[in-house]
Amino acid sequence: MTSTHLYLERRNRLQAHLGRGLLLLLGNEESPMNYGDNTYPFRQDSTFLYFTGIARPGCALLMDLDEDQTTLFADDPTVDDLVWTGPQPTGRDLAVAADIPQVASTRDLNEALRRAQQAGRAIHFLPPYRAEHRLKLQELLGLDPAGQAAAASVPFIQAVTDLRIRKSAGEIADIEKAVNLSVDMHLAAMAMARPGMTEAEIAARVTQIAQAAGCGLSYPVIATVHGEVLHNHHYHHRLEPGQLFLLDAGAETPAGYAGDLTSTFPVSPAFTPRQRDIHDLVLRAFLAAVEALRPGVNFRDVHLLACRTLASGLKDLGLMKGDADEAVTAGAHALFFPCGLGHLMGLDVHDMENLGEVWVGYQGQSKSTQFGLKSLRLARPLEPGFVLTVEPGIYFMPGLMDRWRAEGRFLDFIDYAALEAYRDFGGLRIEEDFLVTPEGSRRLGRPKPRTAAEVEALRA
Repeated sequence: MTSTHLYLERRNRLQAHLGRGLLLLLGNEESPMNYGDNTYPFRQDSTFLYFTGIARPGCALLMDLDEDQTTLFADDPTVDDLVWTGPQPTGRDLAVAADIPQVASTRDLNEALRRAQQAGRAIHFLPPYRAEHRLKLQELLGLDPAGQAAAASVPFIQAVTDLRIRKSAGEIADIEKAVNLSVDMHLAAMAMARPGMTEAEIAARVTQIAQAAGCGLSYPVIATVHGEVLHNHHYHHRLEPGQLFLLDAGAETPAGYAGDLTSTFPVSPAFTPRQRDIHDLVLRAFLAAVEALRPGVNFRDVHLLACRTLASGLKDLGLMKGDADEAVTAGAHALFFPCGLGHLMGLDVHDMENLGEVWVGYQGQSKSTQFGLKSLRLARPLEPGFVLTVEPGIYFMPGLMDRWRAEGRFLDFIDYAALEAYRDFGGLRIEEDFLVTPEGSRRLGRPKPRTAAEVEALRA
């Protein structure tokens, strides 16, 4: 199947899901850094990319399901475009490449939607996540930006989710390319990190590896000696002996597919005994979760299995006490693991998260409000073709420890006195990417070091 037929087949499947009305898909615009002509690297909206393969800014797609007519709205390059960006395809060129029969100027979209509204026709759109989309929807449909998310089409969200959530063989191959390149990034970081370096040096090196391969980053690099801060994007600290270094970094292929890996390793050549204890415990939780991945298993249960493994191990280390199962049910373990075990991955590193976790990860079911469990992004039965991350961790957050201790929270399950020795520990996470198969699951990409001994071999 050629790429042209691929996008047509995807749109046909989308049309079969919904049947009637108009589907409006907005592509992304350029996003200025500090003035209009100085922009961030362009990234197309993933759903627009999935159904068209078109990576140019400023486009829109309108599918009239009643008339069985699809139109690409895209402007032809101007003389100024030719001067500043070189020769670019016309709107017709883009439409032909995506097997879209109709093409029109972007200024014609307003009139097409005005006629549809006057006729009382249903216009389906997805929840906006960019400011320019909110402004476009206000201009095109007269919708107050504050109410647009609530007015987004649930049937459209459900249809897109159902089509994108199971990855095809071609998508899996592209994801594996991203994961393999991500492994190269992590191996380089493990080999180069030394006391006296800055976090910025390592972040720069892994970014260079992705870009030198003609790829980009699937999310901003996390490269830090403060792994207890879950999304730490500052790179100003200097590496010191005895610290742990956490790298969460992934590559994105030219087609837009993501890799997402985390490694934690000692700045010194070897883990300290305390660091090795925590590393080995996180690895046990990781392996238990991976072993449980198979079709029909609810990922929420896999998450809770990892939580119970962590709580039991922390009890063995004297940091928790009481019954481990009861501690997890109460949420006491979230002091150390306040996030979810993993998330779906594909064209978005957190796949389709802009469509809403309640539909993508929960099939319309309500999420928990319990601290820790509420951050679980995926809680539905697994199916063949799902691609997801598994990323248990243990984090020692002094501010959270102090707050819970002052509030007297979970005194039956947490030994706060013993925790004092871990205030400067940081955080430790292990993350890899998996495909759910009919038989169970398989790791995507080449292996990277998992055990403490494998990590230390690269640190020697």
